[in-house]
Amino acid sequence: MADSAAVSQQQQQQRKEIYTYEAPWTVFSLAWSNRIQQNSQFRLAIGSYIEKYENSVQILKSRYTQHHPKAEPMMDIYSACTIEHPYPCTKILWSPEGIKNNSSSLGGGGGNFGSRDLLATTGDYLRIWSVSPDDEKGGPESGMLKSKRESMLNNNNKSDYCSPLTSFDWNEYDPSIIGTSSIDTTCTIWDINTSQAKTQLIAHEREVFDIAFSAGTDVFATVGADGSVRMFDQRNLEHSTIIYETANLEPLLRLEWNKQDHNYLATFKVDSLTTTILDIRVPSVPVTELGGHHNCVNAVAWAPHSSCHICTAGDDSQALIWDLTQMSKRSVEDPILAYNAEAEVNNLQWSSSQPDWVSIAFANKLQILRV
Repeated sequence: MADSAAVSQQQQQQRKEIYTYEAPWTVFSLAWSNRIQQNSQFRLAIGSYIEKYENSVQILKSRYTQHHPKAEPMMDIYSACTIEHPYPCTKILWSPEGIKNNSSSLGGGGGNFGSRDLLATTGDYLRIWSVSPDDEKGGPESGMLKSKRESMLNNNNKSDYCSPLTSFDWNEYDPSIIGTSSIDTTCTIWDINTSQAKTQLIAHEREVFDIAFSAGTDVFATVGADGSVRMFDQRNLEHSTIIYETANLEPLLRLEWNKQDHNYLATFKVDSLTTTILDIRVPSVPVTELGGHHNCVNAVAWAPHSSCHICTAGDDSQALIWDLTQMSKRSVEDPILAYNAEAEVNNLQWSSSQPDWVSIAFANKLQILRV
């Protein structure tokens, strides 16, 4: 009987679909690590939203803990490291090394083969951080980490002052390349191996709110306060292509490129209840509009393993997953999955290394959901 009870508890643990971590502050930015670690199923970074200079980033990991001598170990989420960060992070990303091409990874080696474990943040500057086991707290066996700031990059090299960075993207095909967007209307393409800007261009007529790379290293798209989606090719930066403009030039806040089919983009307006899906082969006309939310959309993420699934989340406390298989033939009316959070959802990300899991941030909590 004891053995069967233990097996039953393990099965229940395997079927568990939600894990929650409670932070000491409002959680705004978040990112899944792209590395698979044998001793930690989950590894993420989350950033605080505190309306003052002092903010934080926490590196979260999972571990099995036995809460009672006779109970089976249960998995929980804990903070393995805290990084002091000036101002709230507008975005966090872990290095994408190993996702597309291990041989091109930063620091050599690729993927899980001994290269530096890097993450980047934006706010006032672009900062690159490395994390490693904290030997003073027991080394790798303790599960604790320490951080080191590797570089701090200013997009205004003519002044000690900077224009705040609204977002960035880390190129999956060449992890030495990061592109940042700024309120000063510019985008900057960085080589983080040399800490030098490869290119800086005026991308929009007003603030640039987001940037995302397409396949390869040359093509990227941006959105901004002028209400346009623009596509650039680094091989010919004298021209850009406006692939979409909102009807009344309402600002566009975020942009996500479909990782499985790079013909498709997702974007949404500030304070909008809908998400717009675009096909770059058919400019100006959305393929479909995703509704379903009763308050403004705050985040969108394509499934990393599927070209036709996408998740949206917003101030109505909902995270919705949509099937876009038939979107070219008919409008997409209803999501296939819906999750109701306890508060407005500030952000979400779909794990590329574990595509069965989506993370959302609301209030002072991070939740990891099995989809």
